[in-house]
Amino acid sequence: MLKPGPARRLVVTVNESDRRHGRPVYNVLLELFRHRGLAGATVSRGIAGFTGQEAIRTVDLLDLSSSLPVRIEVVDTEEAVERVLPDVYDIVDRGIVEVQETRIVKFAPGEAAGAPESRREELMRLVGKAKMLRIHIGADDRWEGEPLHEAIVKRARQLDIAGATVYRGEIGYGAQKRLHRHRPFALSKDDPMTVSVIDTEEKVDRLLAAVDGMVTGGCLIAISDVTVVKYVPHEEGAPGQEGEGERSTS
Repeated sequence: MLKPGPARRLVVTVNESDRRHGRPVYNVLLELFRHRGLAGATVSRGIAGFTGQEAIRTVDLLDLSSSLPVRIEVVDTEEAVERVLPDVYDIVDRGIVEVQETRIVKFAPGEAAGAPESRREELMRLVGKAKMLRIHIGADDRWEGEPLHEAIVKRARQLDIAGATVYRGEIGYGAQKRLHRHRPFALSKDDPMTVSVIDTEEKVDRLLAAVDGMVTGGCLIAISDVTVVKYVPHEEGAPGQEGEGERSTS
């Protein structure tokens, strides 16, 4: 298991159309890293780029098969990275292979384990009277460079809130009576967004105090009384596990 301290980042950039024995090179690399027991790997698809003297290629929403750069990134110990490099050289006929020094600050693989007894007791206590916090903002709202709704969810997680869900509206308006519509292909998408949280009054008040300074633009924040009739968190790895898990009645 990775531990905090010095490590290596292996970055391989290839073209998504590159094949090895008829299979995408990035898939071959992923299987190699998994087979060799590396901590994890991520594949990112570029939205624009070029290789050598080729023409610049950009993502086309109507042509998802465009040949664009694909970046495979792995972070592990120096020994683990050095162990796979010979195979990487053999697989990658064209592209870029980089090895960079990095430092592990935290590595949490998230093993599937039963919830501690104290946590189970806390979940049981949530069933009953609770508070629902709804924060209505716009998709373009930002906090320190990231979408405001994402920042609020992260803050809720830091405060150990039972769950948070973000809803994207199709159409809506606020105090200025200006309609906001969801336009899938628009560059600017100021869609109406709602962050919904359900937890005990104490925790909701704590979150409200934390996000008060984050919400500076147009918004509507409301708190209502709810009754939680059942709270069953999704098991690790289950589909849709990032939802709230609550069912409530007002």
